[in-house]
Amino acid sequence: MAMKYSIIIPTLNEALDIVNCLNALQTLRENCEIVLVDGGSIDDTQMLAQPLVDKLISTGKGRAIQMNAGAESAIGEVLIFLHADTFLPQNALDYITQAVHSNPWGRFDVTLCGSHHMLTVVAFFMNWRSRLTGVATGDQAIFVNKGLFESVGHYPTIALMEDIALSKKLKKISPPACLKTKVISSGRRWEKFGVLKTILLMWSLRLRYCFGVDTQTLAYLYNKGQFWKT
Repeated sequence: MAMKYSIIIPTLNEALDIVNCLNALQTLRENCEIVLVDGGSIDDTQMLAQPLVDKLISTGKGRAIQMNAGAESAIGEVLIFLHADTFLPQNALDYITQAVHSNPWGRFDVTLCGSHHMLTVVAFFMNWRSRLTGVATGDQAIFVNKGLFESVGHYPTIALMEDIALSKKLKKISPPACLKTKVISSGRRWEKFGVLKTILLMWSLRLRYCFGVDTQTLAYLYNKGQFWKT
C-alpha cells in the first residue's frame, strides 16, 4: 500500500499566487491530500483555493498556529509543510519516500527565482548552512513523519523562527535528510527589500534569536525590514 502524504500550506493574502501553487500539486492528489490553512486573508485566497484543495481551514494569523492546525487535521503518515510561493520538484513524493526510510524528517535544497544575480549565491549559502547545521527553513519544504512531529510537540507557537525551533527539536532525535533536489522558491522578498539588506536582516534576526530576544520583537523587525534596531 502506498504511503499517504499531507501537504500543508499556510496562507495569508496569497490570491496572486495561490492558484499557480495549487495547480502544480494537482497530479499528486492520488496519494497526497492538500490542506490549506488560511490565517485570515482579506483577499480572494480562500475562494480561489477552495476547489483545488482537500481541506480548507481558517485559523488565527501565524505560520506556527496555521501549520499546527493543518497537521492536526492531516491524515497523511508524512507531513510536508509548503509555502505558497514554493514549488516542489517533479517526483517530490518519490524523493521523500526514499528519504524517510532512513531519516524520519528532512528538507530539500532550494533555488530562489528572480532576476537578481545574487539570488543564486544566497540559495547556495542557505543550502550549505542548512546541511552544516542540520537546521531547515520553511523555504526548503520541511517534511516529517507525523508521529515524530507529534512526539516533539508540533511547531512552537512563536511569532518567528518556528522552523528553526522545530528543526532543533527534531535533530535531537535524528539528523535531517538533506535532499540535493531543489524546490523553487520566490525571491520576491529579497528583491523587494534589497538582497544585501535582507541578508543582513536575516542574519541579525538569527543572532538575536540565539541570544534569546523575544520572537514578537523579531517578527516586528522582520515585517519592517529593520536589522539595526533593538
